[in-house]
Amino acid sequence: MGITLSLLVMAALLLIVILGTGVLHLYYFFGVVIPYLALATFLLGIIYRIIKWARAPVPFHIPTTAGQQKSLPWIKDSKFDNPSMPAGVVVRMALEVLFFRSLFRNTKFELHEGPKLTYHWEKWLWLAALVFHWSFFLIFLRHLRFFTEPVPGFIPFLEGLDGFLRVGVRALYLTDIGILVAVTYLFLRRVMFPQVRYISLPADYFPLMLIFTVAFSGVLMRYFYRVDITAVKELAMGLVTLHPRAPGEVGLLFYIHLFCVGVLGAYFPFSKLMHMGGVFLSPTRNLANNSRAYRHINPWNYPVPVHTYAEYEEEFRDKMKLAGLPLEKE
Repeated sequence: MGITLSLLVMAALLLIVILGTGVLHLYYFFGVVIPYLALATFLLGIIYRIIKWARAPVPFHIPTTAGQQKSLPWIKDSKFDNPSMPAGVVVRMALEVLFFRSLFRNTKFELHEGPKLTYHWEKWLWLAALVFHWSFFLIFLRHLRFFTEPVPGFIPFLEGLDGFLRVGVRALYLTDIGILVAVTYLFLRRVMFPQVRYISLPADYFPLMLIFTVAFSGVLMRYFYRVDITAVKELAMGLVTLHPRAPGEVGLLFYIHLFCVGVLGAYFPFSKLMHMGGVFLSPTRNLANNSRAYRHINPWNYPVPVHTYAEYEEEFRDKMKLAGLPLEKE
């Protein structure tokens, strides 16, 4: 059901852009209006989600830990898996954001006859996620050449590293291959593994299909169906300088690519893709585990009448004594 619904939505999006540019020739709408609307939705949506998360109360420290907590001086603690200082939290967060350390430590277990519980190496998911995110990030940086004039020096340097392989005289970008392979694996994993397919929703399939369409259309334009790069550059610079100009008949494939990028940007803040920003505001990640050194008091507490244990025991002394319960004060 999730795959079918996602495919129908993707087909509808493609039909919209094909009819809009190929039949109705709405170049200004799809080349200028849609990108501006998508960017506004992206920025406002992210601001809304960040403010909403930042206002959520965190009454006590709830960090996710995976090692020995700091306690007595002669007991070796895990400074990164169970940090007790802000510096350790920064290192753990950096390892999580840059290298997905918690996903690398993930294992899969199965129950066999016997009964026997076995654990399996589960690194393909980590590798696919790592390749996908880094490829996406480097592709985003490479595309800055369309939105800047002059082009920053680090962009040609990245392009040289990314495209050191050549097919004839043309550079073959490793990130292009990496993102297609990684997205394909992440999609097939949800389709082929029954346990993952059972918990997968349209919100899981649709982003993968959308990102694959963006990447695949970009690869087609790069290696097979060339578009007018000068017109694309003029469009991008016009959008950045707030002097937009309709690019005209750049090519249907370009408009499919641009429209899907806009849909992805508008969809981003309201989807699971927002984990990109949420990981920094997650109290299970950004807090130190120092509950043995400091007492954390809920800052939202307000004065309320309390009933101490001493008062409780005094009130129910006779009944507790008849029930054989121990009493602190005889």
